Amino acid sequence: MKIAFIGLGIMGKPMAKNLLKAGYELRVYDRNAATLEEMKAAGATICSCSAETAEGVDLVITMLPNSPHVKSVMLEHDKLAEKMPKTATFIDCSSINPVASREIAAKLAEYGIDMLDAPVSGGQPKAVDGTLAFMVGGKEEVFNKFKPVLEAMGSSVVLCGDVGAGNVTKLCNQTIVAVNIAALAEALQMGQMCGVEPEKIFEAIKGGLAGSTVMNAKAPMMMDQNFQPGFRIDLHIKDLTNVQDAAKAVDAPIPLTQMVLEMMKILHHDGDGACDHSALLKYYQKLTGEVLHH
Repeated sequence: MKIAFIGLGIMGKPMAKNLLKAGYELRVYDRNAATLEEMKAAGATICSCSAETAEGVDLVITMLPNSPHVKSVMLEHDKLAEKMPKTATFIDCSSINPVASREIAAKLAEYGIDMLDAPVSGGQPKAVDGTLAFMVGGKEEVFNKFKPVLEAMGSSVVLCGDVGAGNVTKLCNQTIVAVNIAALAEALQMGQMCGVEPEKIFEAIKGGLAGSTVMNAKAPMMMDQNFQPGFRIDLHIKDLTNVQDAAKAVDAPIPLTQMVLEMMKILHHDGDGACDHSALLKYYQKLTGEVLHH
């Protein structure tokens, strides 16, 4: 199967490499010359522009920051919808507003092109080791056809409903992750200030009901003051803003999401937007003047 992969960033590059490892033929383009060299060494075909990647492929995959970028690549600036074969399928792994997913799918349908929205969870570590969780929206027969492709990049691939359902599910995921990280930071900071070592708190509760994948991934980062991004605060702000928009459309109450979004916006304005979302801890450290430690 010949695949065009657009978006070789912190998530897209390891995902694309896993497709190559699985034996798929990959056509790629990126503005970063070093990234292209890396992908060429991994076995990808390097194209001179994004439009060229879509020539003669069976599948186009995008992994881009937000809705406008996907619309630009597929419909507006690069117009891959006009370049890709009408027998090809489009899978968008970006985390975008589900309304935008449905709009893009409707436009592609005019070209006779099927679409799946398939955002992911797991961050860079799971993108690297191929254990991402895919939340997918689209036709069941299209999902079944391309499920093996997604399984080359992830350990969980679930069809959630029609197009848009994948991104609705991702928004739910991002709410749960954000509130979890904020609660973890709040609890560890309070525990330390009450005289108990954060590492002991983590060890004691991680195997109980409060334990989670979020805790296992983020507690060590917080204690190490390691805020190198697996998933940047600015990207989580984007996701929670999409949650806000989706919730408003159906009048769903989201008080916890709103609170964490405001915390993230404060960190962004303090210059921490490029940090990992575990840097929610910095919100508490700035309030207390006390730094979390091992």
